[in-house]
Amino acid sequence: MDQLAHAKDWLLFQKNIGKRLSIYEVALSQGELYTVITNKQAKGRAGSIVAIVEGTRADKVIKCLLQIPSHIRRKVKEITLDMAPTMKLISKTCFVKATQVIDRFHVQKLALEALQEVRIKHRWEAIDLENEAILAAKKKGVDYIPQTLITGDTRKQLLARSRYLLYKSREKWTIKQQLRAQVLFKEYPEIKLAYDLSQQLREFFNTKQGKGVALTKLAHWYKDVEESGLRSFATIMNTVKINYDGIVNYFENRSTNASAESFNAKIKAFRAQFRGVRNKEYFLYRLTQIYA
Repeated sequence: MDQLAHAKDWLLFQKNIGKRLSIYEVALSQGELYTVITNKQAKGRAGSIVAIVEGTRADKVIKCLLQIPSHIRRKVKEITLDMAPTMKLISKTCFVKATQVIDRFHVQKLALEALQEVRIKHRWEAIDLENEAILAAKKKGVDYIPQTLITGDTRKQLLARSRYLLYKSREKWTIKQQLRAQVLFKEYPEIKLAYDLSQQLREFFNTKQGKGVALTKLAHWYKDVEESGLRSFATIMNTVKINYDGIVNYFENRSTNASAESFNAKIKAFRAQFRGVRNKEYFLYRLTQIYA
């Protein structure tokens, strides 16, 4: 069917529906969002796209997907998504037989953002202290000589240069990063606490012994978060509790939105190849000719 006429609003390919789908949002140009549903079995190749709908409004996406006969939609057994309520509503309404699986990487991303928030808070404090010391030195008519740590960094530099090592697990640190982390955690115990909590959440998802062991680790994580007093991690804990069923469903098949993120990267590469999106209808039409 020629869908070019309404490509700006939606594109639908019911023949591409499989048992396992992903639903997510993509920014095509200038931050304009589209909701994309893909078939995991296609692995980012031809037959991947099930639907592309302009915007993220649940009612609009649902209206599009309900054009697919119910007996076909009922074949979907699993759908991975993020924690957005609209995505949950779309999945629940259109794919009634599908198990919803919250993408683990969205949960871990929240923990990493909370960790970086703690680091940034201390960095601003270090910048303020350094500025005050510089102004005090000027008043005295002397040169300001910053204090350096054993890594050769000032406190401000230490907090800035530790950004990337906090994203990595300990075994992936280089020798220099190990030293910098050692100094960072000694000088800022709160950052170490936040780092340990983010790593505990990663270990929860990496558990190989089964769902029972994973849930025990999650219970310990709840306890450690409550004892930490870190507000941002308390918010994440409440988010995990609200989305508990979808998060735990990950351990059934260990499904993630990795294929969706890979397809998203292909869309960006496709966009770059054409040096941006000037005509969205035609861009989507060309995209679906390759991947749908």
